[in-house]
Amino acid sequence: MKKISIVIPAHNEEGNVSLIRQRIADVFSKLELYTYEIIFVNDGSRDNTQRKLEELAAKFDEVKYIEFSRNFGHQPAVKAGMDCSNGNAVISMDADLQHPPELIPEMIKRWEEGFDIVYTVRTYPKQISAFKRKTSDFYYKFLASISDVNLSEGGGSDFRLMDASVVDVVRNMNESDIFLRGLSNWMGFKQTGIHFLAGERASGESSYNLKKMMKFAFTGITAFSVKPLYLAAYLGFLFSAFAIVGYGIYVIHSFWAKTEISGWASLIMTVVFFGGIQLIILGIIGIYLGKIFKQVKERPNYIIRSKNF
Repeated sequence: MKKISIVIPAHNEEGNVSLIRQRIADVFSKLELYTYEIIFVNDGSRDNTQRKLEELAAKFDEVKYIEFSRNFGHQPAVKAGMDCSNGNAVISMDADLQHPPELIPEMIKRWEEGFDIVYTVRTYPKQISAFKRKTSDFYYKFLASISDVNLSEGGGSDFRLMDASVVDVVRNMNESDIFLRGLSNWMGFKQTGIHFLAGERASGESSYNLKKMMKFAFTGITAFSVKPLYLAAYLGFLFSAFAIVGYGIYVIHSFWAKTEISGWASLIMTVVFFGGIQLIILGIIGIYLGKIFKQVKERPNYIIRSKNF
């Protein structure tokens, strides 16, 4: 019998861990040829998530848990679960039940057909705001245009199945800012996608605020592309040429029209404008230098406080 490892990051999900365990158990009760384990990764929860996980682990042998020493983030939590898994295939999914466990049999079927990675393409229900849908689609299109990865629309989901051979590759990666959505595309292998309708959060509130989403977006962009650095250089050349040509025209016009060169407001606006461009360029360079700084220290992606296996 083949074993499926299911990795579920959990941050303040005390109301959801029991529900998702039950729904996964219902799914595998109909899959007689497979055993499974559920690896919950408690990513520094401040509620009773850890106590709930310990209770579940005491009742059900298939439930495993990893407790982080603090909150390290969603992507390190997924990697921690993969690092500790031993299944023939690993499925990663969120604990809020927006990733339907009922899709697991179809994912396993595609895996058995010979695909190494089975990713999911998310579509949003009507309750989700148009702003969130549009910004999500724009981000992945933008990421595809400036990097070496091409995430399809709605494909930016951590709900995916990976063969054990693919998981071995992920285990050997030691990137400080890991971006698994991009890595799964970058690695290659034989892949296929499945469309699904994202469900509603079962309970609690999402901790993924605008600040975290922006940080995640910059992580994805800078992890797979140096094009922003080229963009900074291009902007420098462009605006330098624009300033030289524009000021030359202004001087010629002043001599031709016999008017004095004046304009304190226009001078200040020019200084502020080019100062802003310089700060943007320095910021882009700083992000890459910061990533190098974090990488050379070789600190671990996560620290495990406790686990039951």
